[in-house]
Amino acid sequence: MPEGDTIYQAARRLHAALAGHIVTLSDLRVPKLATVDLTGRTVLDVTPRGKHLLTRFEGGLTLHSHLRMDGSWRIYSPGERWNGGPAYQIRAILGTAERTAVGYRLPVLELMRTADEHKAVGHLGPDLLGPDWDPEPALGNLLATPDRPLGEALLDQRNLAGIGNVFKCEICFLLGVSPWLPVGELPDETAARIPALSKKLLEANRNRPSRITTGRDRPGHRLYVYGRAPRPCLRCGTPIRKGQQGDGSRDRPTYWCPTCQPGPTS
Repeated sequence: MPEGDTIYQAARRLHAALAGHIVTLSDLRVPKLATVDLTGRTVLDVTPRGKHLLTRFEGGLTLHSHLRMDGSWRIYSPGERWNGGPAYQIRAILGTAERTAVGYRLPVLELMRTADEHKAVGHLGPDLLGPDWDPEPALGNLLATPDRPLGEALLDQRNLAGIGNVFKCEICFLLGVSPWLPVGELPDETAARIPALSKKLLEANRNRPSRITTGRDRPGHRLYVYGRAPRPCLRCGTPIRKGQQGDGSRDRPTYWCPTCQPGPTS
């Protein structure tokens, strides 16, 4: 599931493969970009912004993509078989003489002037893995809606950018509070921990192939609660529970330990 750490990794791979090279193959397979041809342009850089990817080209153009739940960018060498999914799922192909980047199942793909990138990412809060990270406005954003459940507030990219469903569940567990607890009911010392804890988790995982929040790199023990229902809590042995959080418009499974995380539930 793409979150800030995996987007950071994707940007690094794309940048290493494409930056500084001239595009020799361009195929953007969405209707509004069907006639766009980026061949002949040099890729300047690929930058992550929260859960967004910004691929910048000479001439002041940026290709903005977002992976949402199951999108991906794959990198291939000449002659290598593409294996990211069936051809009909391909939304973008950017090739150079040495590498080809193929975007599968991209729900968001748009080309814009680099000067207009703010229209795509300007609404985001401080980026947990970005140069603009600032814990004070991030915490202020979270506390600005005191009646909102903590889990929902953490997922709102306008508050702080980079947290997805996995880290949401893990952060709530490590704070020892229910994901359904209103932000305004958090003890002051608990609320104050959120920015630093969130940044610590994402930074610790930005270079890892598998997410680890427990410090244990063993199958079934890498995460405290996410995906572990109804197995026992790694701390207290209580069966982990699973519920849905949000308005139901998206599949947002939420995992928590009812003993280690007292408070309201789904």
